[in-house]
Amino acid sequence: MVARLVIAAPSSGAGKTTVATGLMAAFAGRGLAVSPHKVGPDYIDPGYHALATGRPGRNLDSYMCGTGLVAPLFLHGARGCDLAVVEGVMGLYDGAADQGELASTAQVAKLLKAPVVLVVDASSQSRSVAALVHGFASWDPEVRIGGVILNKVATDRHEHLLREALGESGVPVLGVLRRAPAVATPSRHLGLVPVAERQAAAVEAVAAQAEQVLAGCDLEALLALARSAPELHAEAWEPAVAGRLHAGGSVIPTRSAPRNDRAPRRVAVAGGAAFTFSYAEHAELLTAAGAEVVTFDPLRDEALPEGTSGLVIGGGFPEMYGEQLSANEPLRKAVAELAASGAPIAAECAGLLYLARSLDGNPMCGVLDADARMSQRLTLGYRDAVAIGDSVLAPAGARMRGHEFHRTVIEPGAGATPAWGLRQPERRVEGFVRGGVHASYVHTHWAGSPEVAARFVEHCA
Repeated sequence: MVARLVIAAPSSGAGKTTVATGLMAAFAGRGLAVSPHKVGPDYIDPGYHALATGRPGRNLDSYMCGTGLVAPLFLHGARGCDLAVVEGVMGLYDGAADQGELASTAQVAKLLKAPVVLVVDASSQSRSVAALVHGFASWDPEVRIGGVILNKVATDRHEHLLREALGESGVPVLGVLRRAPAVATPSRHLGLVPVAERQAAAVEAVAAQAEQVLAGCDLEALLALARSAPELHAEAWEPAVAGRLHAGGSVIPTRSAPRNDRAPRRVAVAGGAAFTFSYAEHAELLTAAGAEVVTFDPLRDEALPEGTSGLVIGGGFPEMYGEQLSANEPLRKAVAELAASGAPIAAECAGLLYLARSLDGNPMCGVLDADARMSQRLTLGYRDAVAIGDSVLAPAGARMRGHEFHRTVIEPGAGATPAWGLRQPERRVEGFVRGGVHASYVHTHWAGSPEVAARFVEHCA
């Protein structure tokens, strides 16, 4: 049994990330092994969770991975831990557009049989807080709201009024947090600034969040609530097992360990401040398929890791580092040469921009005959995708679910062979398949389609 809590809120901006990260750090500071999780496709918050706990921040996305994998992936991440803290997404009952409760925090809490702690921004209310909490607690009887943490409370008098109002609600107050500028995390066009871009400041912010939680929350009551969660009747996800089975259950060509007749195939994965978006399960699946995964930093490294036979370039913020990426001409040439050799390259969003001819006028790798630039328009949402043609990731006709999140435009938006045909919110094709290159704006979670990693590694031969 894994003790667990889901940290949710009535809406975005209430302070979920501050409270969840502060709780993770506070419990870890007490010597507990804390497993950090995030509902939805967000890459940035898990970076702060990892900083707070010393463990990889993991996502639980029932849209991209399916409802059946939420508990197994949770148990995989929580192995050997004393406590798991799951940060929600948006408002408690908000999920994928036009999909009911799918991908909502409420759905994940039900799948995990986990009690929910509701974080309420109390800055502009007093007695009304009771009606708000009552409404959320009674909306879905399968969602167990075990307590509330009041955030942005102004004064002792304000706290008294809030506690008095909630006294008759039946939902206990488990914490009261004052306004505290020190715990704030700066944001920009796609949300919080990632940890990798502000390491020292991020460490200080997480420490301040832990101090705020220690001062204002009843950790013993929160731990007792977490331990009241019932047993989960599910098996922990295993990358080696998942890599041998596709969604239909039939065996696909892959290996759970490197073959004895040759060295593992080396897959280089872009990292550093410009490429911070990745799911931990991707590297685990690649390793299970027989690859040796090596991380490199396109901002600093002038060559790909020696012996690279495949390249994965995930998401991030190349638009913030266009000049530096462009200035690293030796690496840009190395990437172009690898692509010309036919080696498999999987690029998502930031990776797509890096493979383009230019980004905001700065020369990039030139693998794709396309140019990218920043845009004022936010592209955001889940995607239901179909592979247009065979590629190193999927055969023609294969379906995957993904997510788009960017403020950039690439022209043209698709190559002669697009990567995906998208079915929502509007029908269109996008991305590029060219030789061994698969480049697209769509972020995917390979745990939902583990055959992707196996197929990629096989193409590394």
